[in-house]
Amino acid sequence: MAFTRRLTVTALLGRNVRDQKCRFFSVSCFRCGTVVPFKLSDIGEGIRDVTIKEWFVKPGDRVSQFDNICEVQSDKASVTITSRYDGLIKALHYKVDDVALIGDSLLDIELDGDNGNMEVKTTMISDKQHPQQQTIKTDNKQSVKGDEEDSAVKYGLDKALATPAVRRIAMENHIKLKDVIPTGKGNRILKEDILTHLEKMSTSSEKKRVEEKSTAETVIPIKGYAKHMWKTMTQSLSIPHFVYSDECNVNRLMDYRNEVKDSVKEQGVSLSLMPFFIKAASRALEKVPQLNAWLDEENQTLRIQKRHNIGIAMDTPEGLIVPNIKNVQDLDIIEIAKQLNRLQELGRKSSIPPNDLSNTTFSLSNIGVVGGTYTKPVILPPQIVIGAFGRVQKLPRFDDKGNVEAANIISISWAADHRIVDGVTMAKYSNLWKHYIENPVFLLLGA
Repeated sequence: MAFTRRLTVTALLGRNVRDQKCRFFSVSCFRCGTVVPFKLSDIGEGIRDVTIKEWFVKPGDRVSQFDNICEVQSDKASVTITSRYDGLIKALHYKVDDVALIGDSLLDIELDGDNGNMEVKTTMISDKQHPQQQTIKTDNKQSVKGDEEDSAVKYGLDKALATPAVRRIAMENHIKLKDVIPTGKGNRILKEDILTHLEKMSTSSEKKRVEEKSTAETVIPIKGYAKHMWKTMTQSLSIPHFVYSDECNVNRLMDYRNEVKDSVKEQGVSLSLMPFFIKAASRALEKVPQLNAWLDEENQTLRIQKRHNIGIAMDTPEGLIVPNIKNVQDLDIIEIAKQLNRLQELGRKSSIPPNDLSNTTFSLSNIGVVGGTYTKPVILPPQIVIGAFGRVQKLPRFDDKGNVEAANIISISWAADHRIVDGVTMAKYSNLWKHYIENPVFLLLGA
């Protein structure tokens, strides 16, 4: 809100100053009706940019403090942005799938009357203080060359504030000074402003050239979860991996799971083999706790974790992500299944919150869900071990009496950091995990 008011010179200065030229007295109020930018605040975790996933508002909507504004996706997690103001949405600056930087304005909002305290700014502007607002007069008696006079009119040089050198650069590059954003004192156009404008023109031309290129290729930006995978896998290259592989008979486990899956489905729980694999990993870690650890490379120490926060690699529309089920050592199979179902549902929406991604101590990957059999998993630092399971295959195997029978077999591969994990330790752990899977009664009894 702004208004102008004439004041007597005597009231302003306390003396007769008729010769003073005063323009106006302006009072502005940063309150009701003010349109302000709603900037993207720092959301932590070292995040510098986010992708707009969904808008919950549109221009013309009225919002209150803490109302949902939009959902954004970083390379680590999804975050819902809420309003800091009461007001009217005027404009959105990004579309869905656009990338916004921390500190950028997401939208413009017109504030209601109860947003903060009134801020009043009073300014008296005189002609002497702002010579750039005065009309620039030209001596009609001065002779100039015809082409320069025409150029001055063509490029608006007769109205802009700039030195002769800057005007010359503008004419040589066919730039209209009215299109240049001034940064000098009193809205004066500087040489740097011209150069910046030229750079923007060059960028615009390059963009147009790229858009006009053949459509024989599709360029996909790396963002969201895929960007996080880029960073993590690059860091993983420094780890000397070794892989220990084995196979496991899941006949008994499948029989047990098939007996109870319909019953638990009535409770709204989908029971796959994965909750058993997760619980078996936790049981084995109780016997080999040094594998449930983080490596502090800088201090060359191993930080063994008491909590079993088991990470599960998931394929989502935004790329690979590894959320975790926390405190698996305290959960039973059904509780693990419920948590897994919840994470899978969030993964399908690419909306896994930061808490489900933090403090993973040990990771598992089930490539069998996409038909894979064997793989070499990659460790996610600072963890030191990761396991990967293949699909269940019905294969011929010998039973205890030497007879050939059909067996449900899965392959398991463990990748470990060879700087701190040796083959014997990894084999011991794998055998324990296999024991619990092939004998599920011991898994359930905790023996």
